[in-house]
Amino acid sequence: MHWSKSILLASAAMLAMGAAAARAENMPKHIGYVTNYATHEWYQNVIKGMKAHGKELGIEVEVQDANLDIAKQVAAAEDFIAKGVDVLIITPVNEEGVVPLLRQAKAANIPVVLEGNPVKGMTTMVAICDYDTGYFSGVEAGKYAKEKLGGIAKVMNVGLPLLSATVLRSQGFMDGLKTIVPDAVMVHDLDGGGNPDRALEVSSAALAKNSDVNIIYGINDSSSLGGLQAWKAAGKSQDGLLTVGTGGEGLAFINAMQNEPSYRIEAAMFPEKEGFTTIDAAVKLFNSEQVPEHIVSPTAPMAGDDWKKYYDYDGTTRTIKWDAVNALQPPAKCMKTSADLKK
Repeated sequence: MHWSKSILLASAAMLAMGAAAARAENMPKHIGYVTNYATHEWYQNVIKGMKAHGKELGIEVEVQDANLDIAKQVAAAEDFIAKGVDVLIITPVNEEGVVPLLRQAKAANIPVVLEGNPVKGMTTMVAICDYDTGYFSGVEAGKYAKEKLGGIAKVMNVGLPLLSATVLRSQGFMDGLKTIVPDAVMVHDLDGGGNPDRALEVSSAALAKNSDVNIIYGINDSSSLGGLQAWKAAGKSQDGLLTVGTGGEGLAFINAMQNEPSYRIEAAMFPEKEGFTTIDAAVKLFNSEQVPEHIVSPTAPMAGDDWKKYYDYDGTTRTIKWDAVNALQPPAKCMKTSADLKK
């Protein structure tokens, strides 16, 4: 009887080992990721999330940086295709420029996951709901304006018109703001390029022409911080000013929320989580599983010290609180998408 039980246990163990081996065989061995701007804090943390999860699953995640150059992005993606990576991940520098890469990858039977921005002909994309993210930070900004700014909202939008995702964030912010402050106006609608130097340059020029602004909104942290830097460089007080960032990309927003009096609201996008989810999507495509066209990554508007719910910070390093972030429920459907911009 004991012998029979031992055989049964051994058989069960062998079956379990076989299942584990099958799972291992169904893991891609090599994933290529072409990011658009690896020096940016957001993408550094996306890459950390990808590599950490890849290591857990026994997957090599190789990264190449386009450095905001579509020609470099095309060359890097074509290099990965030539190498025969199992899955290709791309964060588009330019949405139209990536379309031919999707065709090339399909011809080579290499599945593609997009991160962040949609491209015509894509199979799937891992991204936040950009309009929703802007909208709910706009609602928070409206509440702040009503309580602290006399119900007046005059916005300098440090935007990025090149990408549909960032256009949606700016639109969402203004729409959310107007639910609380119906007379809110956009004084400046700027192209900050998504980087601090460009954001500083265009914000400085705009404020020199008209500084009658009391809210700075940035489509990412570099944009909001560039706008705030321009404000400070003009010698203006942060009394009566609200700065709203987007991304929660790295340490910069934490330092700003701790040290800048006007930096009170942040729309957190959790790049580590996005990187983790993108690898999961890559595994599913490798196994020919059905996936949604848009896999939604969660966001959360944070006011004041709310960031401490989601991150530990020791003064030099931030550590994501996975339980808190994983408890966030992304919307089943985005309020608006890039398709709505074409209507």
